[in-house]
Amino acid sequence: MDSFESVVAQILERKGYWIRRCFKVNLTKEEKRAISRPSSPRWEIDILAYKASENEVLVVECKSYLDSPGVSAIAFEEQHGASKSNLKLFVEPTLREVVLARLSKQLIGAGLCADEPMIRLGLAAGHITTEVDRTKVRSIFALKGWELFDENWMISELRALANDGYEDLVPSVVAKLLLRGQV
Repeated sequence: MDSFESVVAQILERKGYWIRRCFKVNLTKEEKRAISRPSSPRWEIDILAYKASENEVLVVECKSYLDSPGVSAIAFEEQHGASKSNLKLFVEPTLREVVLARLSKQLIGAGLCADEPMIRLGLAAGHITTEVDRTKVRSIFALKGWELFDENWMISELRALANDGYEDLVPSVVAKLLLRGQV
């Protein structure tokens, strides 16, 4: 969902991250076998965000779910082996370990980050099913050291964006049109 990713990317840029969208992780044949996907294409990350001052890399999965039931806490139950979940990096520990290790090597090898970056998962979710689910998801993410960017976070950040100086970017313009005077 390019529009949703654009909103999340602009907010993260505002917070000091360098952004790469649709970033491909080049897994080796051995790594593809280790994750039970021997014929898999390169692994794609929705948003790769890097904060140089902290050598921090955020691997952000974006799920808008704006006109759907939303993300539920049960979606984060760990599974082993290839799952049908669309949150694979969150629920498959072996996949997560292999992809993030290769990502680190790839970023360092390309000179895109300093040695030994801190790599963390993040989820940008435009809608979480219920407040009970939100509480459970926040708890899971806190326990695992992951970042949750939910609709409350986005609304707050869009309000701040509406107060920033003018930028000719769709998220900024829309935030100003909808939120100016309400902030």
